[in-house]
Amino acid sequence: MCDTMVRVLDGRVLFAKNSDREADEPQVLEWHPRREGLSGVVACTHVELPQVARTHALVLSRPVWMWGGEMGLNEHGVVIGNEAVFTKEPVPKHGGLTGMDLLRLALERAATAQEAVDVITALHRAHGQGGRCGYEDTGFRYFSTFLIADPSGAFVLETAGTEVAVERVTGGRSISNGLTIPGYAEAHSDVVKTSVSACRLRRARTEAAASKATSCEDLARALRDHGDTEWPVYEWHRGAMRTACMHAGGLLAASQTTASLLVDLAPGQVRAWATGTSAPCVSIFKPFQVAQPLDVGPTPGLEPDASLWWTHERLHRAVMRAPAALFPAHRAERDALERRAFSEGVDAQVLWTEAFEATKRWAAGLERQDVRDERPWAARRYWSARRQPATRP
Repeated sequence: MCDTMVRVLDGRVLFAKNSDREADEPQVLEWHPRREGLSGVVACTHVELPQVARTHALVLSRPVWMWGGEMGLNEHGVVIGNEAVFTKEPVPKHGGLTGMDLLRLALERAATAQEAVDVITALHRAHGQGGRCGYEDTGFRYFSTFLIADPSGAFVLETAGTEVAVERVTGGRSISNGLTIPGYAEAHSDVVKTSVSACRLRRARTEAAASKATSCEDLARALRDHGDTEWPVYEWHRGAMRTACMHAGGLLAASQTTASLLVDLAPGQVRAWATGTSAPCVSIFKPFQVAQPLDVGPTPGLEPDASLWWTHERLHRAVMRAPAALFPAHRAERDALERRAFSEGVDAQVLWTEAFEATKRWAAGLERQDVRDERPWAARRYWSARRQPATRP
């Protein structure tokens, strides 16, 4: 489950996305350089395609076991986020492109948002979508919807079966895990699965927030939204899936925000921030540029390790036992680091390094806190079966 927002202003476009995946599925932020003189094939997650002669430089946030990405930004200021959507049309069990493959291919091949729309549409119609999309849930498959932007504007692109619908964005817009384009949504939505995903509830809040946003700091607050309370409210069947800052903990459905992205697009200037970690409510948005690769630490593995993603999981899983009591221990320092992150002229590498070191320190301190887990029984049961990064070397 995911949420993506955009606000189209005069001469400026703001973009934000939470990537919601399975709780133990690490996500990596990585830089890919421009490449020229290519030939042969490109190996996507499940299928191979003819390669193009040239690909653009990009930064991609992807689940570590997949080729494609949940969200990314290329050297031309094209940014894309994708969402799973539940439709009446069956998704092929094997072969085909994933929505994440389509996202990465568009970032590699498109220099404008309109070109990205054309790339995704052509590849979807030529090769179709299909195959495994879940990490632990290997039977999870879906069609996808995309929010695509550049400094001049934005589009929503939705898919179901072989059909594609496109809508140009004006003002504030958001997408979640349901089809949204009028007429197309009514014709193709799976009503039951769409309802279970709680996407309509989340979208009502995210689109209202996007429509009022005038900065990426505004959208950061929207990505951290827990509704009318400061901390997550869990339901026994689907955990805290009703708001954009998603926390797993349901017995029937469980999804977790595993990475977050913010982008401020203007002609001649693109600024971007990523958490590189789960749970934006206890994370730090840190700046990056496509043209300046950063050392963000080792790529996370599928088992807990010393990467930023898993180190932050130590912090996140310790805090969520009793967030109102435990989060204040590092809130002021987190906020100070993030204020620097949003300021002009900050040294991005220094800030990423400081944030990583602070996360290690916060995690170590909170793990020593002996507190009662305040989450409801279903959430406690769910998390008792997750990997416990604190127990790993």
